[in-house]
Amino acid sequence: MKKRHFPVLIEQDEDGVYIVSCPLFKGCHSYGVTIDEAMDNIGEVIEMCLDEQKDVSEGNTFIGVRDYEVAVG
Repeated sequence: MKKRHFPVLIEQDEDGVYIVSCPLFKGCHSYGVTIDEAMDNIGEVIEMCLDEQKDVSEGNTFIGVRDYEVAVG
């Protein structure tokens, strides 16, 4: 079976829960108490998104992640 790699963004909320998103699909988010749990969960969501998408080339194109500096305070 062919495998593909998908970019994911990992954040941690104020309660310590890990939130994972795949920017290639609209609404493709999941969470977990640990990073491993969150990654397993986002894998399931990505599979659901792929099942709903007829053409794998549909959707957003991931360009990359950049850091942006803003003065605060």
